[in-house]
Parts: sequence; C-alpha cells; structure tokens
Amino acid sequence: MAELFECIPNFSEGRDQEKIEKIVKPFKNTKGIKLLDYSADKDHNRLVVTLLGGAKELKKIVHLAIGIAIDLIDMNQHKGEHPRMGAVDVVPFTPVKNVEMEDAVKLANEVAQKAAEEYNLPIYLYEEAAKKQERKNLADIRRGEYEGFAKKIQKSEWKPDYGPQKLHPTAGATVVGARMPLVAFNINLDTDNLEIANKIARKIRHSNGGLRFVKAIGIDLSEKNIVQVSMNMTDYTKTSLYQSFEMVKVEAKRYGVNVIGSELIGLLPAQALFDVAEYYLGLEDFQNEQIMENRLLEDI
Repeated sequence: MAELFECIPNFSEGRDQEKIEKIVKPFKNTKGIKLLDYSADKDHNRLVVTLLGGAKELKKIVHLAIGIAIDLIDMNQHKGEHPRMGAVDVVPFTPVKNVEMEDAVKLANEVAQKAAEEYNLPIYLYEEAAKKQERKNLADIRRGEYEGFAKKIQKSEWKPDYGPQKLHPTAGATVVGARMPLVAFNINLDTDNLEIANKIARKIRHSNGGLRFVKAIGIDLSEKNIVQVSMNMTDYTKTSLYQSFEMVKVEAKRYGVNVIGSELIGLLPAQALFDVAEYYLGLEDFQNEQIMENRLLEDI
C-alpha cells in the first residue's frame, strides 16, 4: 500500500509573483507529488506550500525547491510581518497514510542533512524530530529572527543540528521537523492598532498562560488598514478553532473592537471544521458518518 506524507514548506517570499511561480513550478510537474495548495501573503511576505507524496519523491523535490529558493531570496532585503529566520524558513513533515511519526522524523533528518551539505545551509530540527528538548518549539528556535541570528548561532547551545555554525550569507538558516497536522488560523479585527492585536495574542497563546495548543502573534495588515491575530493551532483535537475564535472575540471587546473575519492558510483536516459546525449548530450525537462525502469515500 502507498505510503504518504504531507510536507508544508514555508518560503520567505509573498510579493514577487515571478519568484513564487519559480519556487512552486517543480511541485506542479513531478510524478508522485500532489500539490494540494499554495498561498502567498504580501503583508506576511511568505509563501506556504502543501504537498503530498512518498518519502523518495518528497526528498528529491523538496531538496530542489530549497535550492531554487536560496538562489532567489535574499534575506538581507526581506521585510515582512511574519517571524522568519531564513529564505526556506521551515519545512515540516506529517505522517498521513501507512507511515508513523518515526518515519516522518527519519525523512526530516534525511532532507535536512542533504540540504545542509549541498547548500552549506545551517539547519535545526524541531518538534518530534528535535534532538534537544529546548528545540522542540519552533518559536524558541526562531527567536531573534534573521536580524539577530548571526550572533545567536555562534553560541554553543545554538549550534545547528546540520550544516555550518554560521548563517548562509543570503538564505539565513532553516528549520526542518516532523509534527502532527497544524492549522494556520488568523482572525481580523476592525482596528489598525497593532498593540491591541499583540495584547490579545499574548492573552490567548499558551506561552503566556492561554490556550494550551495555540501560538499567536499580532500582525499589521497595512494594505487592508487592519490588524490580525495570527495563530498556529498545534493540536486542533485538544484546542479547537471555535475555542480560539471565541476567546479572541471576548478579549477584543475589552478594547472596544470587533472580529470582522477570519482566514485559513493552507489546508486543514476536515475534522477541525466538523468540530466548529457541531459547536455552533448545537448538534447532538453528530457522527462523521453523517457527512455525505465521507460515506462516498468509504470504499475508495
């Protein structure tokens, strides 16, 4: 039976469409690789790609894309609202079918080692692939971002897992890992006051005593003249989307602002949305088997 992984590489380019298409092009034309989605945001200045494939195919195509991004992206010129430390900022692998998390960890290590050797790129491992407990959390690794990493990487405790102990001159550093599915969920507010978004983010994220499986920051969406609470839901089965949505609404009221919309970046498991529908509709004894599409797919 086919073995499948999901890979969600994040690149530090969300504005130059020509560069974006060059990075994505190999994913569109490779046998054994399914390009599920790609989305770029100008404010975040970030490209998020979602792929599905086997280990052999993913290793080859992700390695190629890393090389393309290194050639195209100069971190010395990069500006954006999203935290980042490299041209290829983060490359997570998630087990999907007929594979276990340990297989995703093995794949992450193989991709990281090859990229570090060929591109002279410092690479850190995170989440389930982390070799040190203090490196499990992506935010801890990325703290200081590209501008502060030249000094950080020189510290003995921040020696990369693979590659040189110095930043690539234009591509910075990269983080590769293995994790369960993550939901990138952003909530927009009817204000341009970034401090309000930051205060709400501090209130709801786990690191400050908020919701257990939520990472959050405030983002300035200057093109829309609003701000956003940008979240990574690291385990939607234990902290649901509706819980984070409702908490942001409650906190926003403290500052006299309203939630005016939300967005999902990339893909998410259907169960994450089923949980939202069940909560807001007050469904009793709801079963996934009641979803028509699930029944149709049972024998496929």
